[in-house]
Amino acid sequence: MKLDVNGRAHEVDADPATPLLYVLREDLKLNAAKFGCGLGQCGACTVLADGEAIFSCITPLSVVQGRRITTLEGLGTAEKPGPMQRAFIELQAAQCGYCIPGMMMRAQALLEHKPAASEAEIRAALQPNLCRCGTHMRIVRAAVRAGELMRGKS
Repeated sequence: MKLDVNGRAHEVDADPATPLLYVLREDLKLNAAKFGCGLGQCGACTVLADGEAIFSCITPLSVVQGRRITTLEGLGTAEKPGPMQRAFIELQAAQCGYCIPGMMMRAQALLEHKPAASEAEIRAALQPNLCRCGTHMRIVRAAVRAGELMRGKS
């Protein structure tokens, strides 16, 4: 099966019913998306499919074949972080960090479609993702900041 992940074509040998998360982590060694609940209820596994936030733990490969998959690794590098990554680093928006990749990807999906999203819109978009550490305020501030960076406001 062919997958387009972070702008690169990958050929994977997996059953079409295999959850995307398993292939990302095990076959492609992209470990930002986390296994949290396995039920699509926590958001730790969130990635983008054609710019739409999806729960990769419950999304079978058959559903994403032919779609453009983006993981946190596709937003930038340690040497050159993208706007979302820069904002989260700048505002120290992580505590334990487990939920952060999913939060960042869900915020990315919103801001790609609406870079000037309001704080209320960001909060609503992040609703499906859980943070047990309680860093929601910093996460929301970082998403607002990422929108500013995406719009070219430094």
